[in-house]
Amino acid sequence: MSSRVPAPRTADRHAWIVIPLFNEASVIGRVIAELREHFVNIVCVDDGSSDGSARLAADAGAHLVQHPVNLGQGAALQTGIEFALGHADCDYIVTFDADGQHRIEDALGMLEKARSEDLAIVFGSRFLDDRTNPGWVKRVVLKTAVWVTNMTTSLKLTDAHNGLRVIRRDAAEQIDLKQDRMAHATEIVLQLGHTGLPWAEYPVELLYTDYSKAKGQSVLNSVNILVDLVVR
Repeated sequence: MSSRVPAPRTADRHAWIVIPLFNEASVIGRVIAELREHFVNIVCVDDGSSDGSARLAADAGAHLVQHPVNLGQGAALQTGIEFALGHADCDYIVTFDADGQHRIEDALGMLEKARSEDLAIVFGSRFLDDRTNPGWVKRVVLKTAVWVTNMTTSLKLTDAHNGLRVIRRDAAEQIDLKQDRMAHATEIVLQLGHTGLPWAEYPVELLYTDYSKAKGQSVLNSVNILVDLVVR
């Protein structure tokens, strides 16, 4: 579906924002509106939402791709990457969460770092400074995920399950995610490590809002990460 809202002239046309979307109707319009102040091309992959998220995303100006049923965040991310790469003006892909936890300022800083230092991948990390407080349960789980990821991939990261990433086209073309759910975060690190392309981490702040806490995402995602790391 094409965007119905004209994009601002000064926005970045060569970095495509990819957002997996599932039942975020109360926030997705605002997230996209704020992103469109800086980026022309935003693609939301609606992963079987039942709350009208898809319509709100399109109305806010995003390109919309829809899964008829919920397949999982990994599947939505792969669909979005393929959609962005289908456009010649896509030089970079920025993966961005739909729930408002990522800061646009961090995405812009990561893109600047990638471009100025000729990096193919920039991973956001909430553990390079002390601005983010995920809570002790989630911190333990995330640190465990980092340990597992670093043991099984060629990259040594401080934050393996951060959804804010900048990926240059040549690296993105080598992504082929098979893990549909939370284990995709380890799989994407493995595949990006295999590219042998230059990478770095960048300190980011995650905004754990009342909205996300009310949905129980912090604890639930922690459990999902552990389960998927064990059974993947």
